[in-house]
Amino acid sequence: MLKPFLLVSAVALFAVAPSTSPLASAQDAATKTKVTADSQAKAKKLYAIDCALCHGASGDGKTDLAKDMQLTLIDWTDSKSLAGIQDQELFKTIRNGKGKMPAEDAGRAKDDEVWNLIVYIRSLGKNVPASEPAAAPAPPTNVTPAPSSN
Repeated sequence: MLKPFLLVSAVALFAVAPSTSPLASAQDAATKTKVTADSQAKAKKLYAIDCALCHGASGDGKTDLAKDMQLTLIDWTDSKSLAGIQDQELFKTIRNGKGKMPAEDAGRAKDDEVWNLIVYIRSLGKNVPASEPAAAPAPPTNVTPAPSSN
């Protein structure tokens, strides 16, 4: 009698429990903290101190240090480069480090500062002006019509 009760209870618990999948729990960095002009100025300063050495001031990832360390870094100036990466994943990478990238210790940057840093990093791709479409070639100016074959 106890086994069926436990089974029914377990099924009911899983049915009403909220989803904890990474996609369901991931939220935009902008919703994790208050984003203001001041917080973004601080994020830019934090980026300049802790990130730009490898990732570049513009975020393109093409620095001498990255080259010397044989790193191929994502070009954050291309907004498509971060499109498939959840903010929660970026937070985890910044906080814990990854590969040769050191962790951003909580003593150096509080969680809300890291969330603002993510907003700043994502903005790097929006600050690059879109390239203008190539101009259509101009029509020739002095063209003599071909003789007709009548």
